[in-house]
Amino acid sequence: MRLRHLLAATTILAPLAMLAPNPAVADKKSDTLNVGWSYALPSYDLYFNQSVAEGQMIGRLIWDHLMDRDLETGSYKPVLATAWRWVNPETLEFDLRQGVKFHNGADFTADDVVFTVNWVSNPDNKVNIQNMVNWMKNAEKVDTYKVRINLKKPFPAALEYVASTLAIYPKDYYASAGPKGMSDKPIGTGPYKVTESVAGKTITLVKNTAYFPGGAKGQPSIGKIVQRTIGETQTQVAELISGRLDWIWQIPPDLAKNLATRKDVKIVSGESMRISYMTLDAEGKASKPMADIRVRRAMNHAINRKAISEHIFPGTRLISANCHPIQFGCTQEVTTYDYNPAKAKQLLAEAGYPNGFEVELYAYRDRQVTEAIIGDLRAVGINTKLVYMTFPAMYEKKLKKETPLVHSTTGSWSIADASVPLSVTFQGGPPDMAQDSELTGWIVEAANLIDQEKRRRLYQIAYQRITENAYMVPLTTDVVTYAMNKDLEFKPSIDEVSRLYQMKWK
Repeated sequence: MRLRHLLAATTILAPLAMLAPNPAVADKKSDTLNVGWSYALPSYDLYFNQSVAEGQMIGRLIWDHLMDRDLETGSYKPVLATAWRWVNPETLEFDLRQGVKFHNGADFTADDVVFTVNWVSNPDNKVNIQNMVNWMKNAEKVDTYKVRINLKKPFPAALEYVASTLAIYPKDYYASAGPKGMSDKPIGTGPYKVTESVAGKTITLVKNTAYFPGGAKGQPSIGKIVQRTIGETQTQVAELISGRLDWIWQIPPDLAKNLATRKDVKIVSGESMRISYMTLDAEGKASKPMADIRVRRAMNHAINRKAISEHIFPGTRLISANCHPIQFGCTQEVTTYDYNPAKAKQLLAEAGYPNGFEVELYAYRDRQVTEAIIGDLRAVGINTKLVYMTFPAMYEKKLKKETPLVHSTTGSWSIADASVPLSVTFQGGPPDMAQDSELTGWIVEAANLIDQEKRRRLYQIAYQRITENAYMVPLTTDVVTYAMNKDLEFKPSIDEVSRLYQMKWK
């Protein structure tokens, strides 16, 4: 496993030796932060790119939410709203900040909140985070600076979703420009204004010198931010070393170790909320053996999760259930499976597969982890074939019940509530590979309970059912490694959404 990873890293490291070891020419003098990443955002309209961290990074520069969550304390802090309260279990009321202006000079009022909520929650508009907004029935204006959001039914995680996904758009501008216009020329109230953008390629932003004080984001520091999409990690590193980039992320561990030897580059790592896991076709639709609980338990025993954590992604921690410990309702006190290849072989023989069987494993990211999983499964006789494709292509196959095994990750859209990973995987419908109606019932009930202790107990029961029946193989949390100009002050965030607006030059 370690050897495979080192060989993969070598193909990236080799060209770096040809680069001159001269210090990077920092753009500190021109007060410009140059950012690079590989993901090509299809749109700069946040409601059509928010399902990825890169979209949220750009989005939080341009737009504001009503409130923000303190990642260390879990408490909510004011942004566009100065106060909020539950009127009843199905109604939230917000007092709005006065004197805020959008980048085009328009005043921010309750009309903008009402418009945004009603637009994004309308399924006809097909925003790509429907499950993040479909709990809202509508919004209504109380007065110029007070608004209510009406829920379809009690939803205890509502404030978490408001703080994480509900960016407020300017009513008049968006009603006229629409998603295409907002992508071409984004307008918000955020700490940075867009001066140039080409979706999927680059975006340039300048500091909003009129940004309102007193909000959770604080005041922006760096004068200009330029983001470029660069597909290859090798090219990003070359640009960083040459001084044409100041910040890149998702650096492989061995490459980061090499870069750390340079005096002009700083390496920072931090655990993220993202978790890695493998879902199993417990229905047996795509692979008959998977319907046998002994086969699924054998797979849990076959995979050396500790080796994945230590050698592929150092700094990660093992998980026993598909949730991050920071999330409300997450528990790791469940049925667990030690790494035991002999036990795995015994269970396979008991299930009628003493010589193993053949199966396909679908994946779309973290390929080195997927390949380690395949190696471990083959070692106990499960001849696993990798089918590596884009997420949309994989998801389409999953909806058709054609995926016996899927290696997935989720960052839960930065929502610190177990309702997200559970609903993504086990809430019924075509994506659910277990189709356990009782389990689904517990998850749905918990998601709509105001009583937090009862919610917690239901999630405990749900996670015990999932692990006892081996519906999945929980793997590890994720660690993200960043490489940057040594003069840049940066603190990673556990929700994987880097707050570019908080960055400063030393």
